Amino acid sequence: MFIRKMFLFLMIIASACAPDSGGKIHDLIQPVNLKAGQADSVFVSDIFYADDYDVSFEQNDDLGMRFDKEKNILYFNPPRDLNGLRLVKFTQHGEEYVLPVFSRTQKYFTFKFRPKKKYNSINLFGSFNGWNRSTLPMTDPDGDGVFVAEASMDPGMYEYKFFVDGAEITDPANPDSISNGMGAYNSVFKVEEDKSRKPFLFVDGFKLNKENTELSFLINTGDIDYNVTGKDLAVLFGNKQMPFKYVSLNGNKISIEIPSSQLKGEKFVRVCIGGKNLSTNMQTVILFDGKPADGKNEESTWYDAVIYSLLTDRFNDGDKSINKPIKADSLFDKANYNGGDWQGIIDKLDEGYFTELGINTIWLFPVNDNPNEAYREYPEPHRWFTGYHGYWPIDHKRVEEHFGTMETLKTLVNKAHEQNIKVLFDFVSNHVHEQHPFYKEHPEWFGTLNLPDGRKNLRFWDEFRLTTWFEPYMPSFDYLGSEEAIDVMTENAVWWLKETGADGYRHDAVKHVPNKFWRALTSRLKKEIEIPMGKKLYQIGETFGSYDLISSYVNNGQLSSQFNFNLYEVAFRAIIDPGKSFGDLDKEMKKTFAVYGQLHLMGNIMDSHDKNRFLAYADGDLELSQWSAAEVGWANPPKVDNPQSYKMAKMYYAYMFTIPGVPVVYYGSEFGMTGASDPDNRRMMKFGDQLDKEEKSMLENTSKLIHLRNNNSALRYGDFYTLKADKKFYAYTRSDVNQRILVILNKSNKTERAELILPAEFNAAELTDMLTGDQIVLERSAVSFPVKALDFRIFEIK
Repeated sequence: MFIRKMFLFLMIIASACAPDSGGKIHDLIQPVNLKAGQADSVFVSDIFYADDYDVSFEQNDDLGMRFDKEKNILYFNPPRDLNGLRLVKFTQHGEEYVLPVFSRTQKYFTFKFRPKKKYNSINLFGSFNGWNRSTLPMTDPDGDGVFVAEASMDPGMYEYKFFVDGAEITDPANPDSISNGMGAYNSVFKVEEDKSRKPFLFVDGFKLNKENTELSFLINTGDIDYNVTGKDLAVLFGNKQMPFKYVSLNGNKISIEIPSSQLKGEKFVRVCIGGKNLSTNMQTVILFDGKPADGKNEESTWYDAVIYSLLTDRFNDGDKSINKPIKADSLFDKANYNGGDWQGIIDKLDEGYFTELGINTIWLFPVNDNPNEAYREYPEPHRWFTGYHGYWPIDHKRVEEHFGTMETLKTLVNKAHEQNIKVLFDFVSNHVHEQHPFYKEHPEWFGTLNLPDGRKNLRFWDEFRLTTWFEPYMPSFDYLGSEEAIDVMTENAVWWLKETGADGYRHDAVKHVPNKFWRALTSRLKKEIEIPMGKKLYQIGETFGSYDLISSYVNNGQLSSQFNFNLYEVAFRAIIDPGKSFGDLDKEMKKTFAVYGQLHLMGNIMDSHDKNRFLAYADGDLELSQWSAAEVGWANPPKVDNPQSYKMAKMYYAYMFTIPGVPVVYYGSEFGMTGASDPDNRRMMKFGDQLDKEEKSMLENTSKLIHLRNNNSALRYGDFYTLKADKKFYAYTRSDVNQRILVILNKSNKTERAELILPAEFNAAELTDMLTGDQIVLERSAVSFPVKALDFRIFEIK
């Protein structure tokens, strides 16, 4: 069970939460990740928040670093061969700190295109650059008619095209292509992974003594013959280097002894091998009064969160007196209000539904008032919709009357808090509905619908991502052109949290809103709520795009995290498609770690309100390449016919609840709800006897997995080490200073024997199945046992 002071993630130590703290650093400074050979920059306000900045940086020539004090921006230009960690020293108000900076060497690949006719402009674009059509121009350096462009990529599969005079074409020299789900194809480029064993820093253990806390770690140099010395160690205590007197190196073992006098409250210890010739993962240990975080301490963090994504109108009807669906010709029920409301959620809180499932955070879809008329969708076939989902706000402080009153909303938040459940609101900052007084009274705050070339600026998600409108009746803010709009909307975001006591936000359409807005919002939230109230908020964003684009919004100065759609896109295919290898998923997992670290807060999903549901793919109702399936949902809504499909869903959840990041359960997915594109993926929720046998089994399995995660700290705070990733098995370990856990997934349609060798550093002697209690005695760390078809096993390693 979660305790009272829940979720004080990372940044604020209680003793530092004073409103008059001046230039004090409240955040745990996260590493800056650079690509070797590529210039980059970072705002100091993205590194840490302070009421005022009096900062100076020590020069680091390795990184090609330059600090512009007037703009408060750090510039980097690392050479192509720079790999590993560098610690950049700086002072803030006279206090010395360090900034960890990782530089990763890149593999560069050259793309070639020989056009059959002359073009004015040729660009390379693809998933490796966020489908940006202008950042990779192709040139003809030799004058032979062959245009080339160079791009850097990590191991994995990428899709790409050429953008020629406004038209998109596949690579004529590459026969490998894949459907883009919208009636066209993209060329495919694969980057294979180096098969050598990579260096890894393993957790060893801890001891809590009266005088100190001891932590130990074990270095495995992989296939690199390298003798680690003290100069290679990077040990951080909070935002400072650990005093050398607390650290010792004996062979491959790092030992740290921290006096108890230094450990009051929440502390962070980070350890990494960061030499020029050897670089490992960074281990992070969170301590509360000297004890490692395990979810049972007085303080918990957002790493402990399990989020339940809840579309109010489709969850539970608790107050039938406010059921007033919109009346309009050609408006179908599935695009209208269906009766769900906040009282219905309160009723399920009272029944213990969320606690029994293991949920500790509820994400409510937008609570603002929406129009009481139906509107036609711009794309064909121009169907009619209402604002049942909440994303058409017509007022900045009025709540949606179809869902209840402001008092009902406050009661919901209070009821949730009584059960140690946090509440996130969905905040819409990109746009309003045309009925909103902001648009009527201040049209200068918004962009224009008509482009100079005569086109409508509609749904240009990548080409005009900061100005595009979603619908003609949904004006998009022009924050770069209006400081007043930024001020009003950030003030409104603070108002909702103060008024209701909610604990943070899920942010809609993040990539369509400039970073300038998010910096202003987060600065305001920290100054007006987090620091004076001692309350750590959580902000998770929605962005579809490249790692560079998504991560540009994730830092101490903007958002806590975003949904990891890139990992999701690979994961559901890897599990459903027998021809796909878990190796592809493991490559994507390592990309995530390279950008966000192994201990991160990115949101992991199986389903969402913007995606076709997993079961629709698993059961064969949709092709895996079929992204948009709205017509399927209207004409032939998916239903689950094959019980085997639930096995795939169970395995996906076994994977999702045992990997780093924050798991997000979309309502109904806990029992395997199916559905095609919006609005079919937003069906009315079912409970109890409305579920059939397979759905009840799925629900029980989901609850067991969530509670397993909640009760085992290694699944929330542990590192991630891959043992096997092929067309049958995905086997990996999660380890923190409290425990080690082994996870094995078998995607084969028959029972297969898992043959594994655990790392010698584990000194493993026995496995205990964490779901059945079965025990397996090991010899020399060798693992050999059967795993049933489309199934998984989770063991604690002793």
